Amino acid sequence: MMSEQTGHILLVDDEPGLREAVQAYLEDSGFTVEAASNAQEGWDLLQQKTPDVLISDIMMPQVDGYQFLQQVRDDARFKGLPVVFLTARGMTSDRIQGYTAGCDAYLPKPFDPEELVAIVTNLIERRNAQAPGTSGTPDIAMMARQIEEIKAMLTQRGSVNKTPSPIRIDLTPREQSVLDLVAEGLMNKEIASRLDTSVRNVEKYVSRLFSKTGTNSRTELVRFALEHGLVTT
Repeated sequence: MMSEQTGHILLVDDEPGLREAVQAYLEDSGFTVEAASNAQEGWDLLQQKTPDVLISDIMMPQVDGYQFLQQVRDDARFKGLPVVFLTARGMTSDRIQGYTAGCDAYLPKPFDPEELVAIVTNLIERRNAQAPGTSGTPDIAMMARQIEEIKAMLTQRGSVNKTPSPIRIDLTPREQSVLDLVAEGLMNKEIASRLDTSVRNVEKYVSRLFSKTGTNSRTELVRFALEHGLVTT
């Protein structure tokens, strides 16, 4: 019996049969999967929510997997996003081209779906180990982009519509303190120093704030807080 996994996967493949089969297997393994039939659909879904892993076919019409990956890597938000290539082209030169383009794993068709699950699980665990508050190195480009976006929002905060939240959000004093410092553009290490606590504890508070506000990034969190009057910065 396969063990249950967790994680959000974006699957991009123009072959309906394979796409549906892979999606079904990943979902049976416990993953949440969104599927797209081409690179443009995949890009649109990326704008809505950043997945834990992107799985993409290479041989697709209009925009192929290499071009799609280049588009993804050119965006600072997705530089650290793990990418798995699925392809019928299994020559060594093809794999080298895939890794050179920036993919994290390359799986030739036909493949064992259990191997795909193992690869995806490993990539998610590795990324989690590198998240802020752990021993790994966070994605500096992504963090820098979020800080700049936060600062830009604060500069233009007069234009942000502040409307009463339809749901009352009860924050503990420490959660409020962390939220205020996130809104100042500080990262976890700086917040930990300000509050005289550990980085791991700060990460826990930030995760709670994400959960309570239904947001997925620091930028979304700050925008939500500004719009609903949760911070006065």
